[in-house]
Amino acid sequence: MKNKETAIRVLLVDDHPHGREGMRDILSADLSFEIVGEATSGEEAISLVEYLEPDLILMDIRMPGIGGLEATQRIKEKLPSAKIVMVTVSDDITDLFEAIRRGAQGYLLKNLMPSAWLEYLRAVAIDETPMSKELAARLLQEFTGATVALGTAPMPLAQQPARSSNVPMQGSKPASNRHAASTPLTEREKEILERVAYGDSNKEIGVKLGISEHTVKNHLKNILQKLHLDNRVQLARYAHEQGM
Repeated sequence: MKNKETAIRVLLVDDHPHGREGMRDILSADLSFEIVGEATSGEEAISLVEYLEPDLILMDIRMPGIGGLEATQRIKEKLPSAKIVMVTVSDDITDLFEAIRRGAQGYLLKNLMPSAWLEYLRAVAIDETPMSKELAARLLQEFTGATVALGTAPMPLAQQPARSSNVPMQGSKPASNRHAASTPLTEREKEILERVAYGDSNKEIGVKLGISEHTVKNHLKNILQKLHLDNRVQLARYAHEQGM
């Protein structure tokens, strides 16, 4: 029987009944999730979060009226502790960046296998979501213009072809002063941040640096607090902007 005290409380948000049914079917297969409500619009989701106080919200990105992106921003203002995962049929990187900017913790494609959904959502709920290698590569390409093979770790900035010194990196500081930028991080924290930018999970970081996964979690918590950031995608962007 499901433990009501420890189950992850989930709110489903999708204007299509079949969309909500699909999410419901996936989550019902795992007793660690408890669906506490469903909303058919962004407006309804915003009103529900105040008294449902869900731990996790699955948010369709495309809805009439207040769409998923706007609803995400408003919900995070009301309930910052809620984890929001965008659910979409498109892997448009522009939508992903905008969702993260508005406070979402991640995204899921509707055509993924149910097992992938459950593994990912459990990780989001306990703050252990690794950024995929594909996303790390696409972030690097977005911020530097570098072409990186998806599924591989991004090339360290020091090994990338030289750029003209008078052309600033997209969404970043000019190349001439990126490395001079100050950072409050220790050397160990910089090492961990670099591995996050490569898309490594906490466990992978621990193995590569010879420290425990628990120590990695503590370092990441300190890094996020020092940089006033919310998630791994923002950490990756910071790393690339700092030339790490």
